[in-house]
Amino acid sequence: MIDKQSPIPIYHQLEEQIKAKIENGEYKPGDSLPSEREYAEQLNISRMTVRQAITNLVNERYLHRIKGKGTFITEQKLEQNLNGLTSFTEDMKARGMEPGNRLINFEIIPANQSIAEQLHIAEHAPIYEIKRIRLAENIPMALERTYIPANLIKGLTDNIVQNSIYQYIESKLALKIGKASQIFEATIANEEEIEYLEIPELSPVLFIKRTTQLEDGTTFEVVKSSYRADRYKFMFDLERQ
Repeated sequence: MIDKQSPIPIYHQLEEQIKAKIENGEYKPGDSLPSEREYAEQLNISRMTVRQAITNLVNERYLHRIKGKGTFITEQKLEQNLNGLTSFTEDMKARGMEPGNRLINFEIIPANQSIAEQLHIAEHAPIYEIKRIRLAENIPMALERTYIPANLIKGLTDNIVQNSIYQYIESKLALKIGKASQIFEATIANEEEIEYLEIPELSPVLFIKRTTQLEDGTTFEVVKSSYRADRYKFMFDLERQ
């Protein structure tokens, strides 16, 4: 209900009601929102007030308009807090979502000069090359290419890389993962990303390169990931030095 005696603007009350219905699942992604006229008649408020509330929610990306069809509920992006070092699998489980992997390629290859330098190993040393699609509730979220020294992290199998590599390293190999550095870049999806992430041409992606070390400072992986910009967002906490 709208409280017309409240000091809170009516359009803001309507915004909060719509948000609540989105967040509690009453309004689901892809659902059509009632029309401005329907809201105005139901709540006995002006269409201009309804339009302001809906426009604000469009600007906040809770809703989107399709010309000639109406206003629809937008699929909300997954938010990942980057203040801690977690794997994709750990992050999805923490959200109560079912993580998954679609393995595209898994093999041992000789490290080229660039990867060898990043892993601090000799050129042509054996490395695992792992390419997989990371899934949340069976929806493609990211295309991930991982490079791991085979002489350091031994015993990787197809089954392990389709689950959590971090869990294997810490639980089975008894190695402690320490820290990572990451580089972010916004770019346009290439042909491979379009195919595997099931996105249209010219779609934006968030490219992240992560270099991860064990607790003793040994670099054990380089990961190049392309995240769907329409499904994922990242959050940082920054502190002034």
